[in-house]
Amino acid sequence: MLPATRRALTHRVAVGQAEGRTPSLVAAVVRDGRPVWTGSRSMIEGHAPAADTQYRIGSLTKTFVAVLVMRLRDEGRLELTDPVARHLPDTDGADGAVGVTIGQLLAHTSGLASETPGPWWERTPGALRPELADILGPDPAKHAPGRHYHYSNPGYALLGAVVEKLRGMPWGEVLATEVLRPLGMDRTTLLPQAPAAGGFAVHPWADVMVPETVQETGRMAPAGQLWSTAADLSRWAGFLAAGRDGVLSAGTVEEMRLPAAPPQAVDPDGGYGLGLQLLRRNGRQLVGHTGSMPGFLAALWVSVEDGTGALALANCTSGPAVSAVAADLLAITVEAEPVFPAAWRPAEDIDPTLLELAGPWYWGTSGFALRVRAGGELHLAPLTGQGRGSRFHVEPDGTWTGREGYYAGETLRVVRRGDGSLSHLDLGSFVFTREPYDPSAPVPGGFPGWH
Repeated sequence: MLPATRRALTHRVAVGQAEGRTPSLVAAVVRDGRPVWTGSRSMIEGHAPAADTQYRIGSLTKTFVAVLVMRLRDEGRLELTDPVARHLPDTDGADGAVGVTIGQLLAHTSGLASETPGPWWERTPGALRPELADILGPDPAKHAPGRHYHYSNPGYALLGAVVEKLRGMPWGEVLATEVLRPLGMDRTTLLPQAPAAGGFAVHPWADVMVPETVQETGRMAPAGQLWSTAADLSRWAGFLAAGRDGVLSAGTVEEMRLPAAPPQAVDPDGGYGLGLQLLRRNGRQLVGHTGSMPGFLAALWVSVEDGTGALALANCTSGPAVSAVAADLLAITVEAEPVFPAAWRPAEDIDPTLLELAGPWYWGTSGFALRVRAGGELHLAPLTGQGRGSRFHVEPDGTWTGREGYYAGETLRVVRRGDGSLSHLDLGSFVFTREPYDPSAPVPGGFPGWH
């Protein structure tokens, strides 16, 4: 980092700590999966927390649980369309839980209640709710499944229980074995391990504070139990941007980053994927999550396009705007030191039949360009910048599947004539031809020709 960038980042942390009236605040900026800057400030001069100091991260825990669920999906152990009762028969009789799917739980579209029945789960021992029925209560359904985005902490308790059922061990052990150890995140734990920050409640109208009590949350732990550090979460930011072979593929992590819930009218710049919050800020699309538990606040955001992430952790129940701090740290970095694009280089080997597809195509009279990328991926985009476009990856049968936008999941087929010459492209029944309404291609409905 340039000195001016470092100073701007340090200043933002200082402002966040002072204005938020938090005992301490630690932050980091991540690029290409590694921390390039860390900073912190505390109320005691000279005793700022280190990047290895644990803080409770609250609902950032949900991103880890979602990865465990997606691993099971990729292994074929479950489908996102599965009713949760298929894997947790104990929920079958719960009013409102019938028909709720795994995918709806991940995206907070299940319609289940935001919180458990009393007492307040974040502040009471988890042993008070030993059964799943105790976290759902007699009336858990607040909306019809799949219709609305409605954040549900009990929903993630159910997902943790699904992981335990299918793996045959506690979800925390599964997380440590399958995710944390492979990623080198040995300072992310269910319970605090020294050095760890203490959590505090700061009086909203007076400069005094008292320690918060830390509770083990039992069945609700998948909703917000984890403790972590700036150093470990820097690794997590890198993972959420690119995946990691052996943990979760880049393609599946990309799927998690896509919107999976209807947008909220109250927050047009927000959204939710599969276990990941989405945020539009400073003209950038961010993915990540925020978190809060008594005595602690956390936020982590990643801009995949910029190859940059940022996080902020505070040991205060309320006050510091950690989400804004993390987003601002990311923006400061990207604007002061934009990432250099990778050097262009030609493909080492591309199938000649793919080169035959490159160039202009027409859907009726609308012009499109099809480009062949170095990795063998096809990219179809409108010539004028107006209209539908997508990337396509090849399937074993020689067809292509759209990866985003209108054509996500749709099949692109290359159609040839009997002599092997190229006729047209069929994209979900849309015919793309080499010329507008090409008379030599089977355009549906017929066309009299140009005159």
